[in-house]
Amino acid sequence: MTISGSTHFAPPVNSSEKHGYNLFLLLVAGLGGLLYGIDVGIIGGALPYLEATSHLTAAQLSVIVAAVLLGSVISTLFAGILADWMGRRPLMVLSGLTFIVSIPVIALSHGYTPLFFGRLLQGISGGLIGVVVPLYLAECLSASSRGKGTGVFQWLLTLGIVVAALVGIYFSYRVEAVAQAGDAAALFAFKDQAWRRIFWVSLPPGVLFVLGSLLVTESPRWLFRRGKEELALAALLRSRTAEQAAIELNEMKETLHAAAERSTAGHEVRDALLRRKYVIPFLLACLILFCNTATGINSIIGYNTGILLQSGLTDLHAHWGYVILTATNFLMTIVGMLLVDRSGRRFLLILGTAGMIASLVSVGVLFFRTEKQSVDCRSLLQASVGANQEMILHFDPAEAAKLLSSQDGAGSQIKSDHASLAIIYSYGDFTAATSYVRSDEAAAAPIQITRASCVPTNKVEAFFKNPLANLDAAQTAPLKINKALIGQVPDSGHGWRVAFGLYAFMAFYAMGPGVCVWLALSELMPTRIRSNGMSIALVINQLVSTTLAGIFLPFVSKYGYSSMFFLFACFTMVYFFTATFLLPETKGKTLEEIEAHFERQGAR
Repeated sequence: MTISGSTHFAPPVNSSEKHGYNLFLLLVAGLGGLLYGIDVGIIGGALPYLEATSHLTAAQLSVIVAAVLLGSVISTLFAGILADWMGRRPLMVLSGLTFIVSIPVIALSHGYTPLFFGRLLQGISGGLIGVVVPLYLAECLSASSRGKGTGVFQWLLTLGIVVAALVGIYFSYRVEAVAQAGDAAALFAFKDQAWRRIFWVSLPPGVLFVLGSLLVTESPRWLFRRGKEELALAALLRSRTAEQAAIELNEMKETLHAAAERSTAGHEVRDALLRRKYVIPFLLACLILFCNTATGINSIIGYNTGILLQSGLTDLHAHWGYVILTATNFLMTIVGMLLVDRSGRRFLLILGTAGMIASLVSVGVLFFRTEKQSVDCRSLLQASVGANQEMILHFDPAEAAKLLSSQDGAGSQIKSDHASLAIIYSYGDFTAATSYVRSDEAAAAPIQITRASCVPTNKVEAFFKNPLANLDAAQTAPLKINKALIGQVPDSGHGWRVAFGLYAFMAFYAMGPGVCVWLALSELMPTRIRSNGMSIALVINQLVSTTLAGIFLPFVSKYGYSSMFFLFACFTMVYFFTATFLLPETKGKTLEEIEAHFERQGAR
């Protein structure tokens, strides 16, 4: 839409056209959320088959899961700068194109390096989307609909996770059908194709997002900051009445005028990110983003199928459990969307985090009761290490019975045909852990312990893995079995109790932090620092998420699932206290009004 003449004139647009454009804007932004959800959720259904066919170690699999989050960290660092330089809409297009490119890179990969690179690209796309879409919505939507609009982003984000889970359950049925034929080679080949096809199915939403991004207008606030006042008014008029557009344009002018006066008075240097009126909302947003990811939400989604398998569910039931988890996320997000502009952000955050703490503690207790019965058979395995200092172990019922018989009755409660095993091992100063394997998994790949699965290939990698380690010594050091825990795989009743605990966690997250976190990120930041401040806050968020995803499997192998869930509960308590004592309510306020609130607070 073009504007001619006075900045107070624009061709009339009837209310039905405004309503239709608002719906289209939400749809495009929602597609961004859908892609973000697919980024997070697609690995959940693919991971069991990738693990079974790729021969990657637990540490490498954790890195593959975490690669999306690492890519998000990289892109988030530059997302704010890019959003200011090229505009919000072009950056949305770029993020969609990056996602499209990542799919064939992943699906056609053979080996660790191309798989890691493809997942990294997927994460770069997600990081850009995570900054630019909430930023775009906050700057384009009116104060009365901003909460609901940003909720749509989160809602379709959860839909993306549901779609990924449904694709996973479809292939789970296919895998079960192939497994019934009893042909191990055919089952292996089908699993190898299954995880690749799961990624191919996620391609169409990326194409739709790119096409939709080409058809929306640029952010009016970005246009105004670039001196394009007429275009900014035109953008406002596409979704607002003339009166509403004039009010918001005047607020932008007043904010700009106030900033100009401060600059004239010689205070320009104080308009840096760390000025007092910016510090409070900036640090608060960073703290909320840190806590949001430290609850373990991404790890619980990404590793959900594996968690449910270890809790006692079968492969098919674990995939169904994952579908139910994602559906709970999707449905409860609707509840959060309905309440966020009515009950407020702060109330939902307090309610959600309180419920999450109770859920995480209950799941941790369930796992603790079973894990305390595990026995350590490291001495027997250490004695079986060959001269090449490597080990290949087929953990079937016969092998489980052999290992348990060496425990002098300590493992008498563990059934050899329903047992699990995880091994922690080291070469010199470097330690690694295998994933849990179950003796009742007939087609499971054998445990493979090699020097290459533990010892870094170069000094740079060695520094990040253990900066105090001696790489040269580790390359010739003998294999040491530090721990080899055999535990009883619980029955299906225990598995479903764990599943219900996770469903409760997801329900409270979806209606509280799931909806409110994106609002907190976009609403708390003042206009002058919003894009760069959002980038920094999201970098912190993604660094935490990457770290948790990267250490999840090794940590669980060494300390158990119970310790992981108790750790998540501790972080969620910090989140609860932050929402209760530090967060102001922002519902119904324009971005300029929120900025004025922190201006007054900083002046005290």
